[in-house]
Amino acid sequence: MRRKYFLLLLIAFFAFVQPVFTEAMYSPTWGLYIDLPEGYDLVDGDGKDRFSFKGPEGLMFDLVVYNNRYDSIFSLVEDVNRRINNQGNTDFFKYNGKQAAVLNLSFGEYIGWGLAVELESASAIKPMLIALSYCPADKSDFELFHISALDSIAPSSAERKYPGPITEYSVPRGRQLDVTLLNGIKTVIHENDAEAAQEVIEREYTIFLAYLNTPYLQQASVRFYRFIYRDSYSRVNNAATAIAQSFGGHLIKNDAEKRVFAQKVLSYIQNFEYVRHITESDFVNLTTAITENRGDCDSHSMLFAMILAKANIDSGIMISYYHGHAMGLADLQGEGARFESHGVKWLVAETIEPVNIGLIAQNHSDPQYWFGIFFE
Repeated sequence: MRRKYFLLLLIAFFAFVQPVFTEAMYSPTWGLYIDLPEGYDLVDGDGKDRFSFKGPEGLMFDLVVYNNRYDSIFSLVEDVNRRINNQGNTDFFKYNGKQAAVLNLSFGEYIGWGLAVELESASAIKPMLIALSYCPADKSDFELFHISALDSIAPSSAERKYPGPITEYSVPRGRQLDVTLLNGIKTVIHENDAEAAQEVIEREYTIFLAYLNTPYLQQASVRFYRFIYRDSYSRVNNAATAIAQSFGGHLIKNDAEKRVFAQKVLSYIQNFEYVRHITESDFVNLTTAITENRGDCDSHSMLFAMILAKANIDSGIMISYYHGHAMGLADLQGEGARFESHGVKWLVAETIEPVNIGLIAQNHSDPQYWFGIFFE
């Protein structure tokens, strides 16, 4: 049965009951970011170089930054392993041009994982970060929490839109490939991007499920989508830019042209095949969606927001677990259905059905079932 769509004028709009703009933690001293799973509380540290967090079920996360103490990641890891008497293995790799190491932790009565990575600095001896995520050995079921916590680390602002260090270590992006998108648009991706992105989605969805019956459910939802956006941004950046340029996103001069551009992007994505993913997350990764012209409402809506951002249009997505649906949001002028969040009346974009921007199914219009997520 075809849905009935209606137009809601600018002067009559819905408001989000609980707008959500949660953020990753940021260290102004070192320029690094951390986006831990929900429920981690800061329990110790000096607020500058040392931070200790306690998470659900007794999970622990310690982070220390050393400046001018070690000449390499190798010497840092060797010293830390010696001091805690770690019996696990260590592997070294390059993360976005930075020296890095992954540590398998087994010390005393604890198990877990660790990460060491260089930080940005103009000095010859770079500051270095080491983070340990661990728990008592009898809580081995929480390994994904350790991996997710470490993978959330961005050593600098450059990595806030780049795959996390553990993901990059586990599934390197591989060689660059030429691809042709819908409408004959040419671009490039990396050969392992789709595989890695889907692994991140499935891991983070498993973690999200742990919060279903907790007060952290909505915050965990926001983190889930934020994590996907961060991991996928550089994977589909070239493709999103190419699509935006094909519709003149770099030439926009006024609000009317912004609206025309957004409609073109929306129509482009609506031409994708709507498919449900066979994995538990039911979420098609953005690399697959944009290169194979297929996906679900989540991937369609995130791509819509990402492409609009290329034209400097503020955008986001709205999620409803009640309806099992996602839609795009854009800060645009003109008539249409709107949801208000943080003083902005966002225009709604249905990315699955072939309808114009600003139209929404009447049975989806109750604001209490929706919340907004914004990435930029």
